[in-house]
Amino acid sequence: MKLLFYRYGSICEPDIITGFQELGHTIIEMTHEITNKSMLPSECVKAVTNQLFAEPVDFVFSINFFPFLSDVCQIFKLPYLCWSVDSPVMELFSTSIEHSCNRIFLFDRAQYDEILPYNPDHVFHLPLAVNVDQKQQVIRSASAALNNHFSSDISFVGSLYTEKCPYDKLTDVPEYLSGYLDGLIESQILIYGGYFIEDILTDDIIEQFKQHLPGFYTPPYESHLTDRITVAQLYIGSKISAVERLRIMDLLSGQFSVDLYTASDTSGLPHVHNRGLAKTLEEMPLVFQNSRINLNITSKGIRSGIPLRIFDILGCGGFLLTNYQTEIAELFVPGEDLIIYDSPEDLSNKCSYYLSHEAERKEIAHNGFEKAASQHTYQIRLQQMLKLAFETAQTT
Repeated sequence: MKLLFYRYGSICEPDIITGFQELGHTIIEMTHEITNKSMLPSECVKAVTNQLFAEPVDFVFSINFFPFLSDVCQIFKLPYLCWSVDSPVMELFSTSIEHSCNRIFLFDRAQYDEILPYNPDHVFHLPLAVNVDQKQQVIRSASAALNNHFSSDISFVGSLYTEKCPYDKLTDVPEYLSGYLDGLIESQILIYGGYFIEDILTDDIIEQFKQHLPGFYTPPYESHLTDRITVAQLYIGSKISAVERLRIMDLLSGQFSVDLYTASDTSGLPHVHNRGLAKTLEEMPLVFQNSRINLNITSKGIRSGIPLRIFDILGCGGFLLTNYQTEIAELFVPGEDLIIYDSPEDLSNKCSYYLSHEAERKEIAHNGFEKAASQHTYQIRLQQMLKLAFETAQTT
């Protein structure tokens, strides 16, 4: 088949392009948004429309959901496939989600359960994947000096969210509201495998929050999005992620050698070694391969699913120590393919244990790699996607 891949610069895009090509599909890439982030929706609509008239395709694909792409495909009566790699994705609440052209694939089951009612026949749960071949090629070609440069006892690759936390725009917060929100955050940090913020927010707290958050997010299109979802997922969720990551980095760096690959400000973490950004394709595989322990601290916006970092670490043959997520045991065997922690204290204890049990650590890393390479590649996942999209989805 021939597809139009609408790109915006997601780190997953090159691997998915390779996966489609290896399955024998022809790809036309639209890369306008990679170089021009200020394009208006009307400009995007015009560009895609002109492209579809110039070169017909069998379907349109994107990472995450673009309402305007769905609108265009609905007019063209052309299937629109998209795969979420982030959560939350506020665009999923657009009323465009209801179009019959859609084939929406969501990696987080909590996200899937939330969106499914808006288009029951065209929304699917699909975990993420890894391009094992690309990562192993980078690893095999690396010099001894380069491997040594990226070696670590404990490493984490990712943002601390401190520089992009919309919650921090709250101003002139009344004492009661501040205390209430702090209590919610502290309670949720203690819970692994469930996200309860949305359920216990009161209408009064939501209204107060909006009053003290300048520029409170309002979707620029007709939407099913509620203020409750916005406060719980977009604002409070990001704050919890920032607080949790800072605390974990502070805890572990006080006991172990910790390397952090990030663009975030680490001035408040004097014992962390800030290694700067790792290039996704060329350097990140070497970090994962050469770290004795790779951490995954899942963003709280991902309420049940398995984040991309987990697949990437395992696909590089790295040892993974991750927080508990309810979907992990559906695809991997905890204790055999990877190790799960359920509290900061448990994390610290397991770091100490696995740093001193090399043979066991290497065996687990090997098992995780074999599982990722045999069951969770992009070729496998894209075949599942296309089967669901063209054999299972019911057109209306």
